[in-house]
Amino acid sequence: MKKIYITLILATLFSVIVRAQNTRPEILQIINKVNRYWQSNNKAEVRAFWDNAAYHTGNMEVFALTKDENYRKYSEDWAAHNQWMGAKSTDKSQWKYKYGETDDYVLFGDWQICFQTYIDLYHLDPKEYKIARAKEVMEYEMATPANDYWWWADGLYMVMPVMAKLYKTTGNKQYLEKLHEYFSYANSIMYDQETGLYYRDAKYVYPKHKSVNGQKDFWARGDGWVFAGLAKVLKDLPKNDQHRKEYISKYKRMADAIVKSQQAEGYWTRSMLDAAHAPGPETSGTAFFTYGLLWGINNGYLKEKTYLPAAIKGWKYLSGTALQENGKIGFVQPIGEKAIPGQVVDQNSTSNFGVGAFLLAGCEYYRFLKK
Repeated sequence: MKKIYITLILATLFSVIVRAQNTRPEILQIINKVNRYWQSNNKAEVRAFWDNAAYHTGNMEVFALTKDENYRKYSEDWAAHNQWMGAKSTDKSQWKYKYGETDDYVLFGDWQICFQTYIDLYHLDPKEYKIARAKEVMEYEMATPANDYWWWADGLYMVMPVMAKLYKTTGNKQYLEKLHEYFSYANSIMYDQETGLYYRDAKYVYPKHKSVNGQKDFWARGDGWVFAGLAKVLKDLPKNDQHRKEYISKYKRMADAIVKSQQAEGYWTRSMLDAAHAPGPETSGTAFFTYGLLWGINNGYLKEKTYLPAAIKGWKYLSGTALQENGKIGFVQPIGEKAIPGQVVDQNSTSNFGVGAFLLAGCEYYRFLKK
């Protein structure tokens, strides 16, 4: 009993110290500094592919927090530039989904993440053209017999929240049914029962693929996509959804594995369970994990005394090491699909999706302090 009291007292003291060291105005200043730096150095008129779209999921979170019209307009300008579409083919007989960056890969999830932002913008100003393409594409996809649309971990962040958002917007229960069907397929090829983590795709399943030290190789950003995607799904999933307990179970198991694999400095290495495989800090995976942990604490899924220390350490790395003096976010592993031994990732390594992940984490930390 005495140990329990001591643990509770220490957890309470830790929480008090955290709040004393960080203020909401300071966090908001960091969020604005980062977002303004990005937008002042990058035009909105770029394609609607996954990397740009991932940034906008963070930007829209900042708008929800700040109500700064400049942020909303930046995403609106991006959406309008892309005609509120992802891949733009109108010939359904040519639509594909395995991997492709051309306009016929309409059913590929990397061209569908943009719908998250379009839906959010629709709710701010409900005009049907903003979500018409999203509904057209997803309704066509759901009408096909295929269920293997999400064959890589990243896809779970790209599209799971789209389907939850479209259900919430339209009331069409098929979105929830297919969400679970596609998620089940992804679990069948990528989910590791032993650790509760996800391989990036079927190519990396152990023992077919191993880290340099012969261990299971879980790519941090890949698991970050899944963890953040599950948080976003739980945010919009109806309380009575028949599969809700399964999503929560996967989310909580990931949270446990994520906390256990954190480095002492607060970041996660690119190969989560083998720090020597590609050593050193990495921002995108760390930011998604920090966001997911804070979201779970803020929404009652994760116990503060258990998970807050890891979340705070993650934020301290993000705001103290990843964040550069001018507002640039560094240590973002470049576009890829795995942890690469010898790849240089330093303070000059930045990217749109990494900034988006940082913004998500910052907004959730602000909300934690507001509590």
